Amino acid sequence: MRKKFFILLWTLLFLAVAAAATSFWLIAKGYIGYMPELKQLENPVNKFASQVISDDGRLLGTWSYTRANRIFVSYEDIDPMTIKALVATEDVRFYEHSGIDFKALFRAIVKRGILRQQSAGGGSTITQQLAKQLYSSKAESVGERLMQKPIEWVIAVQLERFYTKEEILSMYLNYFDFLYNAVGLKTAAKTYFGKEPKDLSVAESALLVGMCKNPSYFNPVRHEERAVGRRNIVLGQMVKAGYLTSVEADSLMQEPLQLNFHRQDHKEGEGTYLREYLRTILMANKPDFSNYASWQRQQFYDDSVAWAEDPLYGWCNKNRKKDGTPYNIYSDGLKIYTTIDSRMQHYAEEAMDNHVAGYLQPLFNAERRGKSNAPFAADVSMSKYRKNLYRAMRQSERYIHLKNTGLSETDIEKVFATPTEMTVYTHAGDVDTIMSPMDSIKYYKRFLRSGFVCMETQTGKVKAYVGGLNYKHFQYDMAGVGRRQVGSTMKPYVYTLAMENGYSPCDVVPNVQQTYQVAGGQTWTPRNGSRARYGEMVTLKWGLAQSNNWVTAYLMNMLNPAALVRLLHQFGIKNQDIVPSLSLCLGPCDISVLEMVSAYTSFPNKGIRSAPLFVTRIEDSDGNIVGEFSPRMNEVISEESAMKMIVLMRGVVDGGTGSRMRNRYHITAPMGGKTGTTNDNSDGWFVGYTPRLAFGAWVGGDERDIHFNSMVHGQGAASSLPICAQFLKKVYADPKLGYSQSENFDMPEGFDPCAMPLDGEETEEIDESIGLDNLFE
Repeated sequence: MRKKFFILLWTLLFLAVAAAATSFWLIAKGYIGYMPELKQLENPVNKFASQVISDDGRLLGTWSYTRANRIFVSYEDIDPMTIKALVATEDVRFYEHSGIDFKALFRAIVKRGILRQQSAGGGSTITQQLAKQLYSSKAESVGERLMQKPIEWVIAVQLERFYTKEEILSMYLNYFDFLYNAVGLKTAAKTYFGKEPKDLSVAESALLVGMCKNPSYFNPVRHEERAVGRRNIVLGQMVKAGYLTSVEADSLMQEPLQLNFHRQDHKEGEGTYLREYLRTILMANKPDFSNYASWQRQQFYDDSVAWAEDPLYGWCNKNRKKDGTPYNIYSDGLKIYTTIDSRMQHYAEEAMDNHVAGYLQPLFNAERRGKSNAPFAADVSMSKYRKNLYRAMRQSERYIHLKNTGLSETDIEKVFATPTEMTVYTHAGDVDTIMSPMDSIKYYKRFLRSGFVCMETQTGKVKAYVGGLNYKHFQYDMAGVGRRQVGSTMKPYVYTLAMENGYSPCDVVPNVQQTYQVAGGQTWTPRNGSRARYGEMVTLKWGLAQSNNWVTAYLMNMLNPAALVRLLHQFGIKNQDIVPSLSLCLGPCDISVLEMVSAYTSFPNKGIRSAPLFVTRIEDSDGNIVGEFSPRMNEVISEESAMKMIVLMRGVVDGGTGSRMRNRYHITAPMGGKTGTTNDNSDGWFVGYTPRLAFGAWVGGDERDIHFNSMVHGQGAASSLPICAQFLKKVYADPKLGYSQSENFDMPEGFDPCAMPLDGEETEEIDESIGLDNLFE
């Protein structure tokens, strides 16, 4: 009887071992559960965030799936104490096993499975945990999790075959999710402490390693006491492992928690508009007209030209990886080296914030306070006011969502009229409040919008790009995407056409109001904001400096509007809806800030336009250069015409509508430029250039009916020029940037076809917007 019992026992044991061996063999072959292919084990899918890096080496931001900012960090760049803390806490025999720690596994089975002890410690090794991170989906039940365990054991053993211990530790720390979009040690160190992994202190390393047990439960932002307690346990484990002395650990345990927390978010930080602009460009597909709505004809044209001429546009889909698939910025761990200088980007954002949010916005709020149709202008009727708000409501995501759920218009309007809790933007930061969705539309409409771009004139390198005040709340990019009427910043193109046709800055024309015959037998009588020197013969230099509409209209009448349209396209202006008419000379067409700044590079660059250059090179996750980009240029006008335009446009800054740059902001650098203001002060512009930099700014409302009532604050010299001026002051005050106010334009010595000072008084408060109203009288 006893013999039969032992035979049965050994048989059962043999069958159990055979069943286990068979199960593991079936798992290894992929017949049970999911087993990655051999090539996947040798090269697991490294879905790392792509990094956007500034010209001066700073990380501007990242792109990744689900907004998880996983950035790879090599083993050599991890502080050794972080590694020791991880091994001591998660897998003290890590260097002794080959993926499975049988001693720890047996302890866990006995204490947890049999004795039901909750504090028995886990049996999973670091390698098993890595296998779980890489290949296991989230278990929906205890039973499903138990089924995943043996699969992870097999994968862990396989991983140990293909990777060194150091590589496994590095992968583990690169894949762990530390919350707040901080996936991986590099992003976690930046999120919680504002540091690189190699710069973490022992206490900081212990805190992050402590989160590996349960990041939500030991979240240091929400549960400080709990997180500190876990950190101290990690320090204690390091003592047991011989990595710290008791004295060292006791001292570290007394340190308070000192976080430098900043959530990693694509919508926050510097260069947010730039990053989004680059994201759409890099991932663009080849334009297909069938994918565009009827009203997107211009967008289709822009995209088609960009696909054909710009190597950066659609780069990910134009190029292939070694496996033949297109690049993906969300998962391929690319490094995008941009032309942006982080310091200049900061100065640009600061200048816009100071002037628009800090100065203009309070003035605008005061002007519209108490008005029933606020924030719209005083001359907007209540019927148009309601129509504008209803249109904005129908364009909102909330409305579209409610419409898709089947709600009627009446029910949707009730929802929009019902107060609800929400977080809204203020200049001082987001605040929680209660207001109706319709009131929130009115609230956001009152904020002024702005765009700014700065480029190097000779290379086209974009050094600063600001599409608005706050990308999180105002996502429409007014630097490179949005187009607005340009007003008098159009006039330099008219004068350029004149210079190309043999005119010179010292030629004289009559300064009188005239009526012109235009298409359809109609007439056009442009108006002017000043009657200074009325009836006199004035030089073209004086006319441009004073932004005189009569002089510009006279020139346009002597030239060919169709030739002006062709010239605009040569300057890089893509708008295909520009009508070749006499009134075009006063800037009724829509152009972006980026297009304007790029066009103006032609003047200091001897007639050669520099196209915007955003990226110099792209590297893959292994550091190989997979894309390089060079300046793109085209000759627009002759060198002589460009030099004449410098003379003309310096007059604007030295004694004309742009003279605030000199007398108020005391910038002495040689500079050409032009202010611009459209009807009713709806758009304020300033575009200018120095020998090495071209720059431009636009300020206006979300709609053309939202604007200052008075030109005192609404004209380009008051709204946009100060942004450029404040930016330049900061740039010239920073010697590390290498720009100097003593630099001169590259022109023949003594070149000045006028050879005379500006005739007439300096005029700064000219209403440039006059002349577009009632085009046909």
